[in-house]
Amino acid sequence: MTRNKRLGKKLRLAKRIKQSRWAPFWTVPKIYGKTRRVHPGRHTRVKRNWRKTRTKA
Repeated sequence: MTRNKRLGKKLRLAKRIKQSRWAPFWTVPKIYGKTRRVHPGRHTRVKRNWRKTRTKA
């Protein structure tokens, strides 16, 4: 990859980073109730890691 990235590519990569973050912590009690303890990473749509899965950005 080049040292300087084009703006469009940067925006696409930034979107991918946002998709693979954990969901907010308040989603857990909202979905399961106060007593259930679940990791907020379960509620993310796309689970992607930069080592495991490539993107077409």
